[in-house]
Amino acid sequence: MEEGEAVPPAAGEKGGEEEDDFGYRLFPDRNKKSQSFLVRSLFTFHNRCQLMLRMTLDTNPYAQLLLEAMKQSGCTVFNDRHFSCENCDGCVSGGFDSATSQIVLCQNNIRQQSHMNRVVTHELIHAFDHCRAHVDWFKNVKHLACSEIRAANLSGDCTLMNEIARFKFGLKGHHQTCVRDRAIRSILAVRKVSKETAEKAVDEVFDACFNDLEPFGRIPHSKKDAKRAYKDFQNRDRYNANL
Repeated sequence: MEEGEAVPPAAGEKGGEEEDDFGYRLFPDRNKKSQSFLVRSLFTFHNRCQLMLRMTLDTNPYAQLLLEAMKQSGCTVFNDRHFSCENCDGCVSGGFDSATSQIVLCQNNIRQQSHMNRVVTHELIHAFDHCRAHVDWFKNVKHLACSEIRAANLSGDCTLMNEIARFKFGLKGHHQTCVRDRAIRSILAVRKVSKETAEKAVDEVFDACFNDLEPFGRIPHSKKDAKRAYKDFQNRDRYNANL
């Protein structure tokens, strides 16, 4: 979860001790009738969001690797089908709606290209997990925890520069601490569970999910790392084809 990135599931599902909206309250535009292109084009936020999204998909190596990996897994991503720029609650930047296999980008909260790059990457990791595994987003908090750990670990959420910008300065093991903390925050944002429940779920799956580096094959700590991982991913298929 990148400053509130969330994984809202199928509308109408309920769970826990009280009614749980699974984070949909953070994405009020999800239940509104779609507006015409002419109406939407009049809003600067929407235009800016679409332009930044296109820039990310065309130039960001994190996103490009994930798009290629999803295509190879049989889940080709289409810009106009699988991404939606919408207004969201003030605390969130984006989310993955597993009910529609759609990534929500919060056009009122994403104002910089670097932020868009990070949000798209984070949510594409959720989409990749949704594609490759039988993730029970709604009833199994460990499944949600695992995907949030992977997203925080591999998307650049916890790079040194991002942590410094949050006034958090690293010591030994700081990356792991950041990943754990952000995964817990993500769960608490979209599920009505106690902090203890979220912490337990994250801790129980942390080692396995932190070390699951697919499709990157490494923790990409920078864009340079991501470019190298993308090249390695492309070469991996080439080598497999020659076996």
